[in-house]
Amino acid sequence: MQKSRQLIVVTAPNWESRSGTLRRYARTSDGTWLQTGEPVAVILGKGGQGWGLGLHPPDAILPGEPRKFEGDGKAPAGIFTLPYAFAYDPEQIAGTAMPVLDVESDLFCVDDPGSAHYNTTQRLPTGSTAPWNSAETMQRKDNVYNLGVFVGHNSDHPEPGRGSCIFLHIQNPQGSPTAGCTAMSERSLQELIHWLTPAAFPILVQLPEPAYVRLRKAWGLP
Repeated sequence: MQKSRQLIVVTAPNWESRSGTLRRYARTSDGTWLQTGEPVAVILGKGGQGWGLGLHPPDAILPGEPRKFEGDGKAPAGIFTLPYAFAYDPEQIAGTAMPVLDVESDLFCVDDPGSAHYNTTQRLPTGSTAPWNSAETMQRKDNVYNLGVFVGHNSDHPEPGRGSCIFLHIQNPQGSPTAGCTAMSERSLQELIHWLTPAAFPILVQLPEPAYVRLRKAWGLP
């Protein structure tokens, strides 16, 4: 948190909420967080939120608060890195400082907890045998992954079964809840990706409002 100069905050009314609000902040030279741009409406997981595995300390979690697990439909709560973006056509976000992964038909995100590739994006050439039992194709017909940002939930030494393949991505036309990701309009996501700068160590803080209020001072949040 201390070295980060870009902060994305997503809050929702409670743990069960399926929608929330995203705000962007930039840190000034004196350490103050200043909001950038307008708040953005976001769609969360169909299961609400549950504590994920990220940069936040374990003692931030109160007894009885939900955790994130594979297949539970919860968006991860906590503090997370944003290591790279992805796009079907990288020209859509030409000029971004973020590393951009080119999404083609051979790209998959592995959600098999028993695989050594769990919670990573992998390319599988046509006709090859997959070294996993389950994976999500990144080139989807509904185009919600037309643009996206990988969220660093459970990404360092992934713990099997604690959740995988979490992204910031485009919401579907119906605005229905996600399987655990955070979704928004394509325009808002494109603007966000152009704003992100790896040198500023951008992080995502995603929490229900009661937890945000409780942890705000200790975490130095705006």
